[in-house]
Amino acid sequence: MNSDAQRSGGLDLTPRQRTTVATALTILGVIVILGAVGLLTWVVTAFLGYFSSVFLPLAVGGVVAMVFRPYYQLLHEKLRLPMPLAVLAVFLSVFVPLGAFGWFFGALLADQISEMVTQFPAWWERLVSQARQQWPEVREFLETNPWALRVREAAESQGGAIVAGLQQVGVRAMSAGRGVLGAVGGFLSWIMFPVYFAFFLAAGRSVSADLEHYFPFFKPETRRDVVFLLTEFVNIIVAFFRGQLIIAFLQGLLYAIAFSLVGLQYGFVLGLLLGFLNIIPYLGSMIGLGIGLPLAYFQPGGGATTLVLVFVAFVVVQSIESYVLTPRIMGSRTGLHPMVIIVAVFFWGTAIQGLLGMILAIPLTAFLVVFWRLLREKYMTELV
Repeated sequence: MNSDAQRSGGLDLTPRQRTTVATALTILGVIVILGAVGLLTWVVTAFLGYFSSVFLPLAVGGVVAMVFRPYYQLLHEKLRLPMPLAVLAVFLSVFVPLGAFGWFFGALLADQISEMVTQFPAWWERLVSQARQQWPEVREFLETNPWALRVREAAESQGGAIVAGLQQVGVRAMSAGRGVLGAVGGFLSWIMFPVYFAFFLAAGRSVSADLEHYFPFFKPETRRDVVFLLTEFVNIIVAFFRGQLIIAFLQGLLYAIAFSLVGLQYGFVLGLLLGFLNIIPYLGSMIGLGIGLPLAYFQPGGGATTLVLVFVAFVVVQSIESYVLTPRIMGSRTGLHPMVIIVAVFFWGTAIQGLLGMILAIPLTAFLVVFWRLLREKYMTELV
């Protein structure tokens, strides 16, 4: 039997050996595929991070166009407006009110920002005065508390490292000049935003119908799965940003009203800013605590009472967002736990190096969840 196997050029393996070899090859194949996917992901994220100033206006234009596409379809298909007129009507009816809103509140925002800048020296003096008053108690604590002594010794031992770090400030300052040039280039790339918006808005054919023709090398079933994943990704982006824009706008108004009612200086501008930042989930909330509470304490006439009132206002608005706005507007469209959302924002913000990654963090993570479910249900089998 062995001689026959040798003459035929094959291997005579027992069933157990065949199972072992098949399992090893399967594991090796999975490792190779994961490595290839990881390498491709690294290349794509590095590419997007390097050219983010080019791709960010393109991505924002596409997302905004998809958000307002039902409005365009109403004008073009139901009311029979020609495509150029429908695009122009959408552009004017969306961005002109936004411009009017910005103009109406612009003077108030400018006044509050200007007053905030002029009040900064007074805040600093108050902070220094309170620090001087509290310094004897702090010094006594540092000199007598064992834990504080250990921290002090550790800080002194790392003094050389701190000095070396400060020496890098000049080098980083030199790179700031290149950052200014990059900002100018980014501003110029945003000039193309209306063109991107109009192009994506007027792209009228079905995404699924277009994608079917781009994958002729796949089997029909695999092609359907690929089209399903890409279509699902687009649907997730549209659903997320439609809901998140509405939630961020309403939350910003609630913050502005609540902060103004409790007497927080510049509460209106701060509230609108926090609402805008909440387009990226939880970003405005985290920044709001870091800015609003110290501002409430150190502002003229402020103190512990104002700080508590601002904190209560913050908790009330955050509760309204979590238990009323998000469930009614967004629902469970992403299916992600809040902790997963926070980790995803930091992960994709680091992976794609900046704002683009933070904006796309939730859609990308939700897409990966859908992809994993499809892979697990249709393509993964038991290895042993």
